[in-house]
Amino acid sequence: MTLSLETRDLTIRFGGHVAVNSVTCTFRPGELTAIVGPNGAGKTTYFNLISGQLRASSGSILFGGTDITQLSAPLRTRAGLGRAFQLTNLFPNLTVEENVRLAVQAANGTHYDMLRPWMVRRDLIARADAILDQVALGSRRGVAATALSHGDQRKLEVALMIALEPDVFMFDEPTAGMSIDEVPVVLNLIAQLKRDTSKIILLVEHKMDVVRSLADRIIVLHNGQLVADGPPAEVIASPIVQEAYLGVAPKTAAESAA
Repeated sequence: MTLSLETRDLTIRFGGHVAVNSVTCTFRPGELTAIVGPNGAGKTTYFNLISGQLRASSGSILFGGTDITQLSAPLRTRAGLGRAFQLTNLFPNLTVEENVRLAVQAANGTHYDMLRPWMVRRDLIARADAILDQVALGSRRGVAATALSHGDQRKLEVALMIALEPDVFMFDEPTAGMSIDEVPVVLNLIAQLKRDTSKIILLVEHKMDVVRSLADRIIVLHNGQLVADGPPAEVIASPIVQEAYLGVAPKTAAESAA
């Protein structure tokens, strides 16, 4: 059976405010789906519901046909959902290499031990080294995570997610706060991950140039509701997207998506 991730009538209320309102959507392997919408549309809240940072008020989340709605965030990670956070989620005082090795250990089921596994598990060392090279951090392996530039910290977050070998990669505004020089490196990393057609990739992003360069599909949230879903050119050209937040005429939107 092909692995899929599905939300059914997913809803969350904060008091009287419905932040995500009955969203039903299926995500499939080999497809990068960008989740877009104006500020306050519910994009990150929807992401947090999927990854387990928030509990739904109603509705369900199915992964590979299994209901994971009640699972904690760590158990969802163990099940195969990988999430890179907008706020850095690293061990700040450990080096780049130590961070990645710990993630490789976790994926391998090896107990936490900073020294012993690495003397006997050359395969784990090779895996960590390969990931560092993949994210262009090989030359920074001995640097403490806290001393990295913002862009390099984001690359390290991607490295940790790769090390955990998830079935689903989730990126929440991966280029936020980056310098113009750092953006292409992270976008290239995501493009590399897309080549593995067994993976599901979800991307929350407000920069439409990033969305156009990476997305196979766009879904649009507005006031917590799913209002559009389809190929990028079609969705960007739709009146509801223009009215919601692009602020451009239909013809211009269609041309810019081409």
